[in-house]
Amino acid sequence: MARPVFGRVSVPGRASSAPAERPARVAHLDRDRPLVEAAQRDPLAFDALYRRYLAQVYSYAFYELGDHHEAEDATERTFVAALTNLGRFQERARPADGDGASTFRVWLFQIARNAVANQRRGRRRHPQVPIEAAALVADPLDLEGGASARDEAAAAWLAIGRLPADRRRALVLRFVEEMSTAEIAGILGRSEGAVRVLIHRALRSVAQDLGHER
Repeated sequence: MARPVFGRVSVPGRASSAPAERPARVAHLDRDRPLVEAAQRDPLAFDALYRRYLAQVYSYAFYELGDHHEAEDATERTFVAALTNLGRFQERARPADGDGASTFRVWLFQIARNAVANQRRGRRRHPQVPIEAAALVADPLDLEGGASARDEAAAAWLAIGRLPADRRRALVLRFVEEMSTAEIAGILGRSEGAVRVLIHRALRSVAQDLGHER
């Protein structure tokens, strides 16, 4: 099976008397590379990647769809597509992405994003589970048992649910999935600057929305 193809930096054709500024070399920062290469050699080894990212992909799908069954279906489709296309995955990690960059994770969430979009197109009715119920995924045990805290969380998720899709998605990936702006940019197909603007506007909208409710 094909192995990942890594980018290379071209060498200038002639030397210069002054030290030329070298373009940033591709740095192999993907923490999942050993698991990816093992799964490319033996599909049974894909189970390790599946277990590593199952909860994250499901959480993302549930925040997007608001329905457990649809989230499970989107999650299953995501991993089936990832396994099927793993031989074509190409690792490209940049120094700017930081030590925690995982380009396999970016690629996987791109697939998840498409699976969620397809799931939405196939819907025949709106989900019955409100988006604020998604808070249970991140924190299923309310040890404090505070009614006030639950009310505030519900109000916040209602506000998030009223956001435009791109702002809501950026907010969930940043603060729920704890992804870097570089990773989010790769998933959404935007620049890092555009992602920062999305997150800033989303937070401002939620704050304004909650302020109006008080």
